[in-house]
Amino acid sequence: MAEFRGWVLPDRPAAPAGQTSPLADQVGSSPTHGSISLAPAEGRILVPELNRPTASRILSGLQEARDPLRKMGTDELIQVLGVAGRRLLDPKDSLRREAEEWLPRDAGLSAPMARYLLDRMARDWTTAALTRLVEAEFPDVRVLEGFVRRGDGSAGEAGGEQVRVEGDRLSFHVGAGNVAGVGATSMLRSLLVRSPVLLKPGRGDVVLPVLVARALAEADPRVGAALAVAYWPGGSNPPLEALALERARRVVIYGGMDTVSALRRRLPASTPLVAYHHRISAGAVGRGRLESREEARTLARHAAEAVSAYDQRGCVSPHVIWVEEGGGVTPSRWAELLAEAMEEVGTDLPPGPVPEDVAARIQQLRGTAEMQAAAGTGHAVLAPEHAGWTVLYEPDFRFEAGCTGRLVRVQGVQRLEAVPTLLEGHGELLQSMALEVKSGRRQELAGALSARGVSRITTFRRQPWPPPWWLHDGKGPLRALVRWSTLERSTSEG
Repeated sequence: MAEFRGWVLPDRPAAPAGQTSPLADQVGSSPTHGSISLAPAEGRILVPELNRPTASRILSGLQEARDPLRKMGTDELIQVLGVAGRRLLDPKDSLRREAEEWLPRDAGLSAPMARYLLDRMARDWTTAALTRLVEAEFPDVRVLEGFVRRGDGSAGEAGGEQVRVEGDRLSFHVGAGNVAGVGATSMLRSLLVRSPVLLKPGRGDVVLPVLVARALAEADPRVGAALAVAYWPGGSNPPLEALALERARRVVIYGGMDTVSALRRRLPASTPLVAYHHRISAGAVGRGRLESREEARTLARHAAEAVSAYDQRGCVSPHVIWVEEGGGVTPSRWAELLAEAMEEVGTDLPPGPVPEDVAARIQQLRGTAEMQAAAGTGHAVLAPEHAGWTVLYEPDFRFEAGCTGRLVRVQGVQRLEAVPTLLEGHGELLQSMALEVKSGRRQELAGALSARGVSRITTFRRQPWPPPWWLHDGKGPLRALVRWSTLERSTSEG
């Protein structure tokens, strides 16, 4: 049976006096490991089982790695981190070939979808993309390396201050398994601010963080010593998790509301928690974008691609689309165009297997819509029985948490100005809104959506692929990971 080693640990963490054997060698040669069983004949992912002394040495080694990491110049550090993206974009590289082999097995994706996601995700991990991220978050990137004068000296007391940013001595990141690559992105963000990181990837997102970490450790030992990736089942509370929650100076978590709440209760009061909890996205199409059938068809194709990306598991995947009446193409006809586009996308990028609970939910929603359609209410199920995707046209429904499995609900509205009101009270669920209207209406509608909790207003084409510097859930992705230090003027400076 094929096996994938699902961890990367520092080569030379701190060890007691007289012990010189690198920890990575100890774990790698040890029979003490667990495994994640994948689908039959697809192999298994090995995961380490570490005792408390070993876990303690891992964390001590990460903490000691901060000083060498902190001394690296920003350009130098970004060049090293960009190695992973470059290698994963190269079809001839062994790292890319391994990713193509194991990502579909780990994440439950079809091989074409896995390759598609690899290309998209790895672009965000290149030197150029990481440089733009740092510059977007810190316009004067020198604050990452030392104290920099705040302002131009003409703003009173503030003009004489100097500031710098500091990453944490140790950060602990907990990933979610619904979207492959999120763990790797989180790890790279931490390293960019020079904070050593222990990443526990989510189930279904083990392979990419491990491959990225392996590439970085090979590229530069200073970076390799500052990162560790290890998976363990949620709720098992192994020594590494318990110690990480004690020692980490910042914790980052991606997960559902219950998962975030449970972790928050276990943290010391002084430990900052950066939480990216479960969210869903939506779309809105104005009548001005439906004047011609061709424009409506193009929008439907872009929407279908947005729904299908990650098999609709991501927080940026649209689950509901409101379509305005009064255009050349009616909302119900646009829903039919969307169904045609979903079929086309499904042929190019087939969906992976659907979990049983998701399949049951899809059948429930389809059954309800079919009964309402039979009653002549205007509802329609626009998908064959076993299509691997579903478009529901529903003249009336309540906005709620979405169902994955490439299921999207379409509703006609008289005016898009009604959509922000429909979202009232759901701000904790909202992420991105694809707003497809003529430019004259965009600003006002975007303001109303922002007031209801939408943190990103975009287009269908861009919706599943936010840039690395996007304000994730309204937070600067790097600024959320740092603290600021201020150096004030001394009395001798006036």
